[in-house]
Amino acid sequence: MSNYFDKRDFPVFERYKGLVYLDNSATQQKPAAVLERAERYYREENANPLRGLYELSVKATDAYENAREAVRAFIGAKTVREIVFSRNATESLNLIAYSWGRANIKEGDEILVAISEHHSDLLPWQILCKEKGAELKYLECDEEGRYTAEGLRAALSPRTKLFAIAQISNVFGRLNPIKKFTQICHDNGTLIVCDGAQSVPHTAVDVQQLGVDFLVFSGHKMLGPMGIGVLYGKEELLEAMPPFLYGGEMIDTVTRCGASFAELPHKFEAGTVNAGGAAGLHAAIDYINELGFEEIERRENELTKLAFEEMQAIPHVNIIGAKEWQEHHGILTFTVEGVHPHDIAAIFDAENVAIRAGHHCAQPLHQFLRVASTARMSLAFYNDEEDIRRFIGVLGTLRRKMGYDG
Repeated sequence: MSNYFDKRDFPVFERYKGLVYLDNSATQQKPAAVLERAERYYREENANPLRGLYELSVKATDAYENAREAVRAFIGAKTVREIVFSRNATESLNLIAYSWGRANIKEGDEILVAISEHHSDLLPWQILCKEKGAELKYLECDEEGRYTAEGLRAALSPRTKLFAIAQISNVFGRLNPIKKFTQICHDNGTLIVCDGAQSVPHTAVDVQQLGVDFLVFSGHKMLGPMGIGVLYGKEELLEAMPPFLYGGEMIDTVTRCGASFAELPHKFEAGTVNAGGAAGLHAAIDYINELGFEEIERRENELTKLAFEEMQAIPHVNIIGAKEWQEHHGILTFTVEGVHPHDIAAIFDAENVAIRAGHHCAQPLHQFLRVASTARMSLAFYNDEEDIRRFIGVLGTLRRKMGYDG
């Protein structure tokens, strides 16, 4: 690992010379240290974890469980029993809905979801409510993406069993006051599920300090491999929940007519686990810890401020959400008057600049904002001022390239 923590650590930028990668909310690029650790697992430690007493299997088990401990420390959980590995944040949310939800939600109950949620944190609750005869309600924000404590209190009722909200919106980039919302929910007897997919990679998250009941995130959005994700749940809640998937490794004993299940967290990790992905995630956590969130936030804030101010100076560009750059946390979603977001993305791609266009898996939010689709640029600490200059340079030419005078 270099001492610079910049593009020199990331092989993709050596392969694609001149690439400006501004789609970090969708997935982050991987440093060499992560790629090498995942490869080393398969070269030197590959065996089925937890199932063999021979040396290689013990090494595989150690790699997998050491990664779990690294995750526990990274988010401040009390015990590794509260850390469940999954494929991604989406699977983690589905696990909660299928296991906790089907055991606890009844006809007439309510589930409250923030209107800005990613489909992954909406569809599981929508389907659960339809199956159980419960009511799905939405907490609406203002056009800048702001949710208030007063609004949350007004939306809750004695029937509200669960509230789902992201710590950072993947469209607005706004950091929601999760600790305050958790207190309000708990005062109402309501559980809170926090989607940390956009926050855990960019700012220090302590689940005990936040007080949330569940938190989910994906490895691939924080420098790690695809196919590995995390569900944090309070131990007493996970203990009471039935398994999500059934099969090998999640059992204690099996007879012809029944079974007893393994202890936490293994009862939620059926089948052969993604040990290589976990090892890569461990390396990603080590990389982030070595750089430090103070430095990550400093770099990303500087770039967010620069991009925001330059975008504001370009006519016909509308930034979605807050009017202050400090509220965007590396995510700038925008429209350009008269230019479809797909055309925006295509023009950027022709200039070797990668951004995202569409509804960003947040169609109800776009409907609420009365806009069909948007474009989005999103930052990571390995971006630099030259990336922003390239982005702004292309943005300023979009309307001319589409035939407008200005």
